[in-house]
Amino acid sequence: MNDLNNLDKPQIHSEIENKSKEIGFTMPSDLYIGTLLRTLITSKPNANLLELGTGIGLSLSWMIDGMDSESRLISVDNDPQLIEIAKSYFGQDKRVEIVCADGTEWIKNYNKEKFDLIFADAWPGKYCEVDETLELIKVGGIYIIDDMLVQPNWPVGHQKSVDKLIVYLENRKDFNLTKMNWSTGIIIAIRKY
Repeated sequence: MNDLNNLDKPQIHSEIENKSKEIGFTMPSDLYIGTLLRTLITSKPNANLLELGTGIGLSLSWMIDGMDSESRLISVDNDPQLIEIAKSYFGQDKRVEIVCADGTEWIKNYNKEKFDLIFADAWPGKYCEVDETLELIKVGGIYIIDDMLVQPNWPVGHQKSVDKLIVYLENRKDFNLTKMNWSTGIIIAIRKY
């Protein structure tokens, strides 16, 4: 099986890839996590979705591609330049709210409807404020993270943070967990109760 054969990229994806190269953005999500996000989101009609770490909007393009007309998505990043780029691509979509904010503060202050799926692709929600982030997920909801396998842009000592997070998630009794040595290393956790 060749898992690259069925990558039907979102229409805007190539344009965002080109913009990434133009501005030297070096932390884009890969195609595999994109297809997985789109598939998981398609399984959640009328969903409330959250992305922590908008970046330039590559993973966001896949997430939006999987959404139905009744779903809503909030994407949070603290980089104003990247947020403006993402808004230029997706700001007209009424289902999408792109927020420039410190992720830690945003997570701590969010007190609305829980989420059907959270893609945590930033430090807040993945390595800090993990408890608070997991509490934002509905029963049956999905928590998904990538970059659990060694990445070339990791700072020295980052493996310890990854190992600590994996052990923590493995020991949560309120989530079922699948770890995948695929793409950049993915963990999917589903809230049981």
